[in-house]
Amino acid sequence: MNDLFVMNMRRKMLFVCFVFLALLQGWAQHTWQTGPVNLELIQRGDSEFPSGFSAFSLKSHFIWCGSAIQAEEDGKYYLFYSAMESGPEHPRFIDAWLLGSMIGVAVSDSPYGGYKDIGIVYNKDGYRPDNCSWDAQSVHNPHIKRYNGKYYLYYCATVDPGENAHVKGQLSRRDRLQQNQKLGVLCFNSIKELLEGKFSCNEQPLLAPRTRVKPDNVLEPSPEGTVTKPDNLILVNPAVVYHPLKKKYYLYFKGNVYDPTWRGVHGVAIADAPEGPFIVQDDYVFEFETGDNQKLNAEDPFVWYHRKDNCFYAVFKDFTGGFTKGKPGLAIMYSEDGIHWKLPEHSLFMNKEIILKNGERIEVDRLERPQLLLDENDEPIVLYSACSITPLNMKQDGSSFNVQIPIFRNK
Repeated sequence: MNDLFVMNMRRKMLFVCFVFLALLQGWAQHTWQTGPVNLELIQRGDSEFPSGFSAFSLKSHFIWCGSAIQAEEDGKYYLFYSAMESGPEHPRFIDAWLLGSMIGVAVSDSPYGGYKDIGIVYNKDGYRPDNCSWDAQSVHNPHIKRYNGKYYLYYCATVDPGENAHVKGQLSRRDRLQQNQKLGVLCFNSIKELLEGKFSCNEQPLLAPRTRVKPDNVLEPSPEGTVTKPDNLILVNPAVVYHPLKKKYYLYFKGNVYDPTWRGVHGVAIADAPEGPFIVQDDYVFEFETGDNQKLNAEDPFVWYHRKDNCFYAVFKDFTGGFTKGKPGLAIMYSEDGIHWKLPEHSLFMNKEIILKNGERIEVDRLERPQLLLDENDEPIVLYSACSITPLNMKQDGSSFNVQIPIFRNK
């Protein structure tokens, strides 16, 4: 009788282990594919400009970033974007996003494209020198969320502290702006109220760096011997997700460290409410090493919680192809707790290309700031990404745009 009982228990344990492993494998092996986009490319000078349903661009402006949401009040889709005036009299892209980025909004009846511009809603004076607030000069990286019936537009921003700021070494105005980036949030009840200027914003940053460690040429340096934290020097690329099990809001961000050369790092801050206050954790997240103990560079994470899969996912820019062991593109990772992250066996989310309706594959130079629109089951249905077909940094022609790419989960 005892032997039979033990045998049955062993069978049950083996069955449970088998089911668990099967579920675990399926959970970690989900993959997605991209659909074709409805656009055509027009050559002007040494750049290619988009035209068509699946691309949002704005005349005489660089367009970057792009975060979309379906409004509760009218069912329409609103795309929040970064814009910088372009043209021969304006800065090159490499400087423009720091010297005068603005946040605007466009609207469509479809999540897959067809966005029409409504206008600029924040930092409307663009490049005009302005130091009236911590976010007066440039606002960038819009990330729109809705919690408990209210909208939250997270962003990064900067202002020039001036030539009399405490600097170790030498910094140009651009460098001072770059090293003074912090995070903020606009709160509003409806898109209509936002457009009417009825929103609240931070008199002080939502988050500011706790450490400012850099060997030289640094703004407001930390004391010698300061231990570098993940929120070092700058705070950019906000991504916010609600943890339904812990009932907390997680805000992911990027900082910069020099050990000894530059690399981007990521951290997370946690709050009880979407407007904060957020408490920055000391953990580094999205950290992976190569075989020779070099740390891989990730950027632009978009993070969401999948209730059916009971895990977090993050889609991010893979600079070198080190995460996917392939070409540079967009990669994906997952986490059970939002702090400790793993790479699945198939970590490629999508190649750095767009597929046209005729099946032609167009390799692009930049595919960044991925933002996803999710359905009611937490499945991505559209990828919104900043895009440039040709190298962008030295240009003044406004040839960047936001592309809307259909996403399907493989069965």
